[in-house]
Amino acid sequence: MSLSLSLVNGLPVHVLIVHFVIVLVPLSALAVVVGATWPGAARRMGIVLPALALVTLASVPVAAEAGEWLEEHVDSNPLVRRHAELGDGLLPWAAGLFLLATAVWWTNRRSAAAQAAPAEGRARSASPRSALVVRVVAAVLSVGVAAGAVVDVYRIGDSGAKAAWQDGFSRTATGDRGDND
Repeated sequence: MSLSLSLVNGLPVHVLIVHFVIVLVPLSALAVVVGATWPGAARRMGIVLPALALVTLASVPVAAEAGEWLEEHVDSNPLVRRHAELGDGLLPWAAGLFLLATAVWWTNRRSAAAQAAPAEGRARSASPRSALVVRVVAAVLSVGVAAGAVVDVYRIGDSGAKAAWQDGFSRTATGDRGDND
């Protein structure tokens, strides 16, 4: 399936869509880390946590598809190729955020249900020690994946800005601000 992503009001769609990715990836990363390290926050976020991560995950291939269209419509140079190469690496990080967000939500949901169950049902549930181990593992994984995702978004955005703005501005003021018409 190929989406037709080209222009909106004369601007390439890619330059618009990437702003969703730039906002959603760090937001999802922060939400996953907070949810994994603070169960009360995860309970309050509820289904919003994996839903946010799902929207983030969906935005990445849309931005990439729009970027591929744009890449075919600009002069190829090493900066553009580097940006495209880096952009191809974000999807696994976004998938990791989604999987962790879903796991944190599901684990906290199960934990809340177990606490609400009658006392005899609790005897068969996981021990407090194993629950702590799961929380620690989830927190460590969340911090690692969140850091990787945010760093990757930064690197991709930096390379894209360099590709877009190379030779596109003067380091010194030109004196013509264009607003004296």
